[in-house]
Amino acid sequence: MAVDTKTADTPSVEDREFSFSTGDYDFLRSMLKEKTGIELGPTKHNMVYARLAKRLRKLGMKTFRQYIEFIGSAEGTAELGTTLNALTTNLTKFFRENHHFEHLATTALQEIRARAVSQGRRLRIWSAGCSSGEEPYSAAITLLRAMPDIKQWDAKILATDIDTEMVRRGSEGIYPASSLEGMAPDIANKYFESYGDDKVRVVAEARNLISFKHLNLIGNWPMKGPFDVIFCRNVVIYFDKDTQRVLFDRYANLLAPGGFLYIGHSENLFGITERFKLLGRNIHRKIA
Repeated sequence: MAVDTKTADTPSVEDREFSFSTGDYDFLRSMLKEKTGIELGPTKHNMVYARLAKRLRKLGMKTFRQYIEFIGSAEGTAELGTTLNALTTNLTKFFRENHHFEHLATTALQEIRARAVSQGRRLRIWSAGCSSGEEPYSAAITLLRAMPDIKQWDAKILATDIDTEMVRRGSEGIYPASSLEGMAPDIANKYFESYGDDKVRVVAEARNLISFKHLNLIGNWPMKGPFDVIFCRNVVIYFDKDTQRVLFDRYANLLAPGGFLYIGHSENLFGITERFKLLGRNIHRKIA
């Protein structure tokens, strides 16, 4: 990757441990957009600095310009992945926006079950931008609770994220015990087991439903579908409108007829696509 440092001589944003110019920030913004489709606003200097400063310390570097030159070199190829991991946001919890999981249990799964008479007992769910795994595990637990005959189905959940560290953590299924705070006791006691000091692990029955994979949403998608349900929540807020249009068109292409799409509470499809019908509370059904 070629590195343009011409703008790196602009004044530093503020006095810091490491020199971090406006040009450095603009370069990292552009790189993130090019590599992932995620678009940072012009005011995220402090966030970027905080997330990457620890990498400069570990590598013994003095300035962000030095770090940028390194990730643009052949020797820094592996570090580039670490950079992208650090800059992607991962904020989630079990059963976040729980009305989506309630809809999954009471409506989506019931429709899928009704179709099984003619189409077979096949069920596919995709958690796109799964972060550290709380979302796909919430979906897996919902399936186990709503479908007592789940073992008689060909049911699988795909969980993907651009952050390789999040994919690794999700595949392990190990979380702080504090992550169960506020969860219904019957769910916490049945689907989580103690795992050392102050940690819990999702039970194998739920873990076995999920395949965690690294995936860049603006890159190639190896899966063929069709999916019955796609979760893409609090992900597209980082993409520009053109990227969103392409992304939701690709989702529609992979969803089964009448399939469901769940998006985040601060997101909407207005002016983005007409291939979905809004059912309410950021729940959409594919119509084309």
